[in-house]
Amino acid sequence: MAAASWYHRDISRVVAEELLAKAGRDGCFLVRDSESVSGAYALCLLFQRHVHTYRILPDDEGLLSVQTIQGIQAKCFRTLPDLIGAYQQPNNGLVTPLLYPVHRARQAADEDSDGEDGRGGGHTASAVLVGGAGAGTWVSAPIAGRTHISQQLHQRLQEQVHSSPASDFMGFMAEYLNHHLQLDLEALRHGHPQLRHLSTALVTACRALHRRVAWERRRWNEIDFTLAGLETLARVFDSPASPRSPAREQGLLTSDPDLELLLNKISTVNHLLSSLEKKVLKSLQETVSRHNLALPSVAAAPPPAAKPLAVQSFEVKVGKSQRAALMVDVESGTVAVTKRGSGSPEETIPQDKILQLIKYQSVQSKVRLVYDREPQRSLSRDFVFPSARKREAFCQLLQLMKIQHSNLDEPDLISVYVGTWNMGSTPPPRSLASWLTSRGLGRTQDETTACIPHDIYVIGTQENSLGDREWVEFLRASLKTLMAIDYRVVALQCLWSIKIVVLVKPEHERRISHVHTSSVKTGIANTLGNKGAVGVSFLFNGTSFGFVNCHLASGSEKTHRRNQNYSDILRSLVLGDKRLGAFDLTLRFTHLFWFGDLNYRLDMDVQDILAHITKKEFEALLAVDQLNLEREKNKVFLRFSEGDISFPPTYRYERGSRDSYMWQKFKPTGVRINVPSWCDRILWKSHPETHVVCNSYGCTDDIVTSDHSPVFATFEVGVTSQFVPKKAPGSGPEPLACIEWESIEVIVKTASRSKCYIEFHSHCLEETQRSGENTSQSWDIPGFLKLGWSAKHLPVLNPILPDLEYLGDQHLLLSIKGVESCESYGECCIAMRSMIGSMAQQFETFLFHRGEETGSMRGWMKVRVPKERRSTRERLYEWISFEEEDAEPAADTPTCPKPPLQRLRSRPRSLPESAAGYTNPAYFIFEGVP
Repeated sequence: MAAASWYHRDISRVVAEELLAKAGRDGCFLVRDSESVSGAYALCLLFQRHVHTYRILPDDEGLLSVQTIQGIQAKCFRTLPDLIGAYQQPNNGLVTPLLYPVHRARQAADEDSDGEDGRGGGHTASAVLVGGAGAGTWVSAPIAGRTHISQQLHQRLQEQVHSSPASDFMGFMAEYLNHHLQLDLEALRHGHPQLRHLSTALVTACRALHRRVAWERRRWNEIDFTLAGLETLARVFDSPASPRSPAREQGLLTSDPDLELLLNKISTVNHLLSSLEKKVLKSLQETVSRHNLALPSVAAAPPPAAKPLAVQSFEVKVGKSQRAALMVDVESGTVAVTKRGSGSPEETIPQDKILQLIKYQSVQSKVRLVYDREPQRSLSRDFVFPSARKREAFCQLLQLMKIQHSNLDEPDLISVYVGTWNMGSTPPPRSLASWLTSRGLGRTQDETTACIPHDIYVIGTQENSLGDREWVEFLRASLKTLMAIDYRVVALQCLWSIKIVVLVKPEHERRISHVHTSSVKTGIANTLGNKGAVGVSFLFNGTSFGFVNCHLASGSEKTHRRNQNYSDILRSLVLGDKRLGAFDLTLRFTHLFWFGDLNYRLDMDVQDILAHITKKEFEALLAVDQLNLEREKNKVFLRFSEGDISFPPTYRYERGSRDSYMWQKFKPTGVRINVPSWCDRILWKSHPETHVVCNSYGCTDDIVTSDHSPVFATFEVGVTSQFVPKKAPGSGPEPLACIEWESIEVIVKTASRSKCYIEFHSHCLEETQRSGENTSQSWDIPGFLKLGWSAKHLPVLNPILPDLEYLGDQHLLLSIKGVESCESYGECCIAMRSMIGSMAQQFETFLFHRGEETGSMRGWMKVRVPKERRSTRERLYEWISFEEEDAEPAADTPTCPKPPLQRLRSRPRSLPESAAGYTNPAYFIFEGVP
């Protein structure tokens, strides 16, 4: 089945329809994996310019059958090719027989062995630093007592060689067993189970396979050599009783030029690569156990006392020309105003008297402070700071003051630090202070706020040669030195040299729950982990977070491959609430942060790039940045945000300096040009009407061990708590809030004419709700399907709690699904905050599915709240606002406080604003639509 050219594996519905549309003939067909039923398939068939989708379902015995029209008896088949062959005949219940298979495209060659820094796979270090930061103890050569383990395994390899052909692969494996296995064993003894030297050996050995497949497609012997070598190595680590693979007993080195044989061999290689690491790890772990090589225990040191924050002073201008100083004392909770030349404060304002802080947008360095001066009377004063950066530091300190002196049991606002760094397979410097305190180039933290500890630190690295435990302890020790806080480890997830670490303040440890981790390989044949992603998700009280650190394909010409990496990661990472597994990954979290070495380059001549960097003309370079260009085309990171880039490209520097870029790389095949680029990026996507503000985005200028500069971003994020109703339940029936729909209209990009229904998901609902089938349907413009639902066919939803304060923080996730296939045509998220009131409100939003924009939805709805449950409170982040004010709401309409204006990335230029007429499918802005 795997070799059948009409079987396209797990492509999306949208891609399948595009392939059929290009084929263009009635009877064109392909088969893909079902998105709604695991282990099932979807048969997609083109007829009269419309795509008909049939589900192929297995029964309890594994027999396959097609769900066709009623009255046609289902036929069962043992294999998918048998089924397809039968339905190539007429009168089988399909709209037309299967006539013209649409063949699966060949994968473009992927030379992602990386080695961007000229150091191969980046795992060749032969010593491991242990004992955490500053320990300074290096592991010596393995003791003689363990050398015999390597010798025994090498002897097994020699015994197996007679049944396997000699090749470069076997040479690499012999070198690993002789010289590097001992290092993996030593690292395992110290708690680092990554087997990085084995990973390096496999990457190096498989490069020859990759080059042969890419350049000499008709010479398949290298596949046989590699396959034989992998099986031999697997037998080396098998127990003596392990049977030989029956699939290879019959003929080890057949050289049949048939395509199916080639694909079967590659499939077997993939399977062996996937399982080999686990087998070696298990063997070495048993060795550690047999030889009593116990892991060392680390005594927990008492956490040091947190450093008190010093009083900070800001020079400001008051009125037209008067100078003054603002003294912010976070610990005592006061702001003192002292005029220049005066020895004592003119006025001291306690934090509980400060009512509002208003930032001027017209003057980026100006702020208005509104506070209580006398009972029933408030006063406002304007202050102008020397720079916008100083104003932001002042606002952050006041925000911190409010948080520290609030009487809330649970926080409304937390700070999140995100860092990414390609370490270039080199140990880090002794100090990471500039990186962890967001100092360097770009939008950086002011010195008055740089050492304020964040609530959560998320550190992503690529080409990290340190062991897992070693790296975590190094980070914790660095933060303890800088912040005097013993941060707790929430999660660590690794994929070869790609690592993500999540650390949290001790007081927040109890607030973290539902932690999930996942990883996806996107290296050679999506099997090797030299490229890929690692992810972590968790709940902070009632707010869901997702973090993804990735290392995408390298090379200026690999834009499409990077896009495909992103799509594979988006589809394959298993994170978040399992009940939302059918939803696009970007919709499963209140806040999703995506970062790493994305490897997108600049499409410009290298000399022109260097000239622009010298002049700090970054706008001209950002206009040719591949990531920006692909986002504008809606290829990747749909509706994500990114901070303004005001720092130079972070790759490819000369190691040991940040003065020059090493854009030439000399290889045996010639000179490779690596243009300076912003490879290292941090993006985020949040649910609508939530609070997230990026306070810094930049890179360091003093960490020079790698050819990449570390990148950082800090965020102010609003969070919710588990809501406790203030009103105790009475003896009578409780009043209910209700979510009512007047109408919903949807346009989806599809060639199908399927009837659809809507699923409604939310944490505020006891269970998933479902609408009836759409009441109207039209397909006036090819490639688009317009659907409509009236109020009668939409369910009234009753949240589990009727309180306004609770409902204002909730969101609804909607999924449009086909009645026949039960597959999603798109998903979206609607914030309930703006929908609360007695009058129906209009909403408009885009639909997403598997990282693609598939349509849009709009309609009318309202969230009705009982009068006695309309009380609410101001969030800590809502007392800072901007100079523009919203229109006053109607007197009889209960309102939820609106979130402050956010700094979001503007709509890409290729996505014009929505047209006024909803009947125009161009309202949904798809490429190629008139």
